[in-house]
Amino acid sequence: MGARWLAHIDTFEGMIARVGPVLLEKADLRPGERVVDIGCGGGTTTIAAGRLVGPDGEALGLDISAALIARAMDRASSAGVVNVRFECADASVYSGDHVRFDRLISRFGSMFFPDPYAAFANLHRLIRPGGRIDLAVWAEPRDNPWMSAMIAVVRRHLDLPRPEPHAPGPFAFKNPAYLRDILESAGFDKVGFDAWSGDLPFAGPGASCADAVTFALEGMAFRDRAAALDPRARDALARDLVDLYKGHATAQGVMMPARVWLAQATA
Repeated sequence: MGARWLAHIDTFEGMIARVGPVLLEKADLRPGERVVDIGCGGGTTTIAAGRLVGPDGEALGLDISAALIARAMDRASSAGVVNVRFECADASVYSGDHVRFDRLISRFGSMFFPDPYAAFANLHRLIRPGGRIDLAVWAEPRDNPWMSAMIAVVRRHLDLPRPEPHAPGPFAFKNPAYLRDILESAGFDKVGFDAWSGDLPFAGPGASCADAVTFALEGMAFRDRAAALDPRARDALARDLVDLYKGHATAQGVMMPARVWLAQATA
């Protein structure tokens, strides 16, 4: 999946770009703090966090994709941000040489742990007492038509498996009660949730309906199943997706409603 993200990194990041500043505003990082960005991807949020904590602070980005970490390092170097670093590592077992950090953040990078209870128990050990974790996670699919409406169309053409409850994936933490239980079981307290809702540009700002179809067919998890269709069936799927995206086409791109939970907790 890291390779797929990298292949479409500008498209993916262009779509979710609005959420990073929302998360960081809520996190209210302070100069001098040491921050870990969980599932940092291409490093955009890590670099922004580094700028916020300033030269006396530090931002560390963790991701299991070596290719994304390499891209993140290149971006930080090009941006001239010297107080950030990146490691290819699994945050669920990362020890950080037993250094305690002040803050943990994640923009859509925390929902993929096979064992979230164990993972967040480990993350709790990374933070100093009184430190804070801030997460952005997707809310219910029905509140995210960029995914649910697309999947409804795709299901007319492909036999997609139904997701298991709480299975690792984009919507693993759609239920705040489940995420609260994970956090509290890990030792966090003062757990709270705020919601953010808005339109996001599917396939990135300024994308056309054709761009959105290409992104759906090549960037989403059902890509291999769609690629296995015969040309006539694939064309039929593409036409139905075009019809979906036409209803959301604007001068700014294919704007689709989204809803995000912003979770906060204290170590």
